[in-house]
Amino acid sequence: MTVPAKAGELNLSVAASLKEVLNELTASYTAKHPTTSFLKNFGASGALAGQIENGAPADLFIAANNQWMDYLKEKKLVDGASEKNFAYNALVFVGTTDKKVKSINDLSKLEKIAIGSPKSVPAGEYAMSAITKAGIEQKLSGKLVMAKDVRECLMYAELGEVDGSFVYKTDALQAQKAKLLFIVPQKLYSRVVYPMALTVKAAQNDEAKAFLVFLQGKEAKSVLAKFGFILK
Repeated sequence: MTVPAKAGELNLSVAASLKEVLNELTASYTAKHPTTSFLKNFGASGALAGQIENGAPADLFIAANNQWMDYLKEKKLVDGASEKNFAYNALVFVGTTDKKVKSINDLSKLEKIAIGSPKSVPAGEYAMSAITKAGIEQKLSGKLVMAKDVRECLMYAELGEVDGSFVYKTDALQAQKAKLLFIVPQKLYSRVVYPMALTVKAAQNDEAKAFLVFLQGKEAKSVLAKFGFILK
């Protein structure tokens, strides 16, 4: 049974890598608009899209690639007219290994490498694209550990459960122990983009529309920049 949203309550389904940004922005927004409250669901973009498709309450969807936004647009579950690009990111490799890992071609020296499950985690899909284009897929056979979202990849690297993990540049900035070992060359994967759109249900909701406008404003941009996101 789905609980009906209270007046002024907005349900956000947001890519895991945006957790700190959205927590700061919703707190700031609620301080200025006390009648609006938020229920936030962070996870892999594919998993979130699946939940929305299955009827989970959602007013705003922010994905970490165009694929899952397009998927929901095709299902007529998000309002294409409201879609905007929220931010961009870059793919990096982090870890606590002592081995010299300075480029993607050094990954064959490692035993365990975490990536987000490419079927539902955009970071994993970007990583698989880079591995394939770099021609090292065979060398990494049996070494890849699948994670449920990009934050789980970071956690595995932090705990030393893997030698290293593919994460976003912004996740690397959150790391306590794992070090940034190399930046994945942009030519190896398509650009990391965060599209956002209102769901069809929320497209007529003034509060949802107002929050979407806020996410395109100066304050949102300065918070994104503070956390290391790319704005253009």
